[in-house]
Amino acid sequence: MTYVVVGEEDQGQRLDNFLIRLCKGVPKSHLYRVLRSGEVRVNKKRCDATWRIQAGDQIRVPPMRLAERSRSGAEDAAKERVCLPVVYEDEALLAIDKPAGIAVHGGSGVSFGVIESLRQQRPQARFLELAHRLDRETSGLLLIGKKRSALNALHDMFREAGQVADKRYLMLVKGRWMNPLQQVKLPLHKYLLESGERRVRVAPEGKPSHTVFRLLARWQRFSLLEGQLKTGRTHQLRVHLAHLGYPILGDEKYGDFALNKSLQKEGLKRMALHARSMDFPHPLEARRLHLVAPLPGALRQFIACLDAREPRDYSAENLAELLAEPELPPSA
Repeated sequence: MTYVVVGEEDQGQRLDNFLIRLCKGVPKSHLYRVLRSGEVRVNKKRCDATWRIQAGDQIRVPPMRLAERSRSGAEDAAKERVCLPVVYEDEALLAIDKPAGIAVHGGSGVSFGVIESLRQQRPQARFLELAHRLDRETSGLLLIGKKRSALNALHDMFREAGQVADKRYLMLVKGRWMNPLQQVKLPLHKYLLESGERRVRVAPEGKPSHTVFRLLARWQRFSLLEGQLKTGRTHQLRVHLAHLGYPILGDEKYGDFALNKSLQKEGLKRMALHARSMDFPHPLEARRLHLVAPLPGALRQFIACLDAREPRDYSAENLAELLAEPELPPSA
């Protein structure tokens, strides 16, 4: 028999889910069989699969043969290839500056993502789970829970969207945006292409969606905007802007494809969307956090080239501050 003491990071988790994580390689059917037979005990008592474990609980786990796990190429890649700069870290959460082009998790043809990389790079960490998601081609702030209690609080916060957390993005768009401040309220509807790929469009039957856009800079062909999310719908910024006729540069799903191809020759080889800042209550402490991820060098360089070719005819007062490059702690 093995006896496992539940740590704070697993408090509130269902017993079956805890065992699935603990006994990797054991078929789920076998795990549920030993649960039903009473071979698994919590504090010397029988409990069903839905029992919520608490910190300090002692769980008796019967002997089980684990499947041999072969080392995968994805695991090697996760250790060697991904640099994930840390913006903030404490005992409850981790905030990283996700690079563009990296998925947040493996799946859908991607062998590994941010969360798999973090788990490989931090084998001593008992709990690392995504608190929210970013699109693969979007860079910037990504939060990871290091305790289940913190993760649950972050999930609750993101469900409230802009009412609790202030999330702001920077983006370069096609066209000359004229309004210094514009409220956009357009319902968004998710659908599938024949290929099975998920897409989003503005449609009356969609869910209410609210974005606040602020103009930061404007050139002859393009504009730099800040987008503040008041709701957190899938692809919200990308679809709102495309619907209004100002697609994000480099957007391969909703953008101007011919323009994107020509921009690659000008040095822009990614989508120009970056999750720059987040202001939110700490999930376990009575204080707020204000986190900032600097604008990536590729976008900074493209803006510098724009300034060299096309004079700005609009600049926000806080533009220099938004484009400044703060120092980050060492990478994870």
